[in-house]
Amino acid sequence: MRTPEEFTEEVFAAHEGGKLSLTPTARIDNADDLAHVYTPGVAQVCTAIAEKPELARHYTVKSNTVAVVTDGTAVLGLGNIGALASLPVMEGKAALFQRFAGVDAWPVPLSTTDVDDIVKIVEAIAPAYAGINLEDISAPRCFEIEARLREKLDIPVFHDDQHGTAVVCLAALINALRVVGKSPENVRVVVNGVGAAGVSIIRLLSLYGVRDIIGVDRQGALGVFTEETVANQGQEWVRKHTNPHGISGDIHEVIRDADVFIGVSGPHVIDATDVASMASNPIIFAMANPVPEIDPSVARGIARIVATGRSDYPNQINNVLVFPGLFRGLLDAHATTIDDGMLLAVAHALAGLIDNPTEDNVIVSAFDERAAKAVAGAVVKYVDRMKDK
Repeated sequence: MRTPEEFTEEVFAAHEGGKLSLTPTARIDNADDLAHVYTPGVAQVCTAIAEKPELARHYTVKSNTVAVVTDGTAVLGLGNIGALASLPVMEGKAALFQRFAGVDAWPVPLSTTDVDDIVKIVEAIAPAYAGINLEDISAPRCFEIEARLREKLDIPVFHDDQHGTAVVCLAALINALRVVGKSPENVRVVVNGVGAAGVSIIRLLSLYGVRDIIGVDRQGALGVFTEETVANQGQEWVRKHTNPHGISGDIHEVIRDADVFIGVSGPHVIDATDVASMASNPIIFAMANPVPEIDPSVARGIARIVATGRSDYPNQINNVLVFPGLFRGLLDAHATTIDDGMLLAVAHALAGLIDNPTEDNVIVSAFDERAAKAVAGAVVKYVDRMKDK
């Protein structure tokens, strides 16, 4: 496998001039075309939308456009690099939207980290979009920003770092548990890293039926005994609703006898001794990027199943399996909201793409063309079902 340094020249070449462009879909070849697309004809469409706002979904880009909004405070493994430096990532995200689901997404990096400012700006630009994808915004601000925007806007708001990660993680876990012959209500899951992704994973696993989950941060395990060290509302939920047996200690203590380790933290958090101390047929999801919580080659020698966020090992847990198809479904269904039930339905749809999971095949490839279609279909069905209730 080539190292990142060996790709340097090719990477910069791929980014030269940016990775996106705007192409008109209407012909503008003569005076009549110009009169239809712009003045005077456009006034008729503007007037119609002013009278019936719902027509914007039919006669404007709003029908298929998502804003990829960030403040650049939690970019990939780079941290707080600012709005401008985050632009290549947001362009890449937008390109993936189009490549995998035909969704026209556009990067919107904001040169502010103030929660009130971000909420006001996104609310102000929302008329042009049918969905908002929040990206790489640090916790705990990301929780408040998402919650406030969901309350204010009549279009779906989705923080991919939280919910996209949780959905694909659960999809892989559903199949991993099938392989090892264990049920969600009888396993102990340890989640290392109780930030945006960790909190969302824990909430979705709980909804799925996992009863014994322990969240671990730098101070150790969270539980009813950690009231004074809880940092934000997400961790407060974890403290109150998990760790039923009141287990305390650091990750090396908490991982003992656990069935599943899920890492969304940082490199080299656990080692071979820790994996060996787990229950039989341990499952390791070491998802930190680019360096996982444990060397995958080491973990694969001990654990029954190993998944990472990397493409050079089997079982890549990649958010691209979720967000393009999710928004495709949201746009097609003219959905206005996203809830946990929808996310659970999407996880089941992704897991169901594998009929007979194996140790090295618990989640489909990012390039499996069925993924976006299955996710979009699950969203549309869920929205229709909710409308009938």
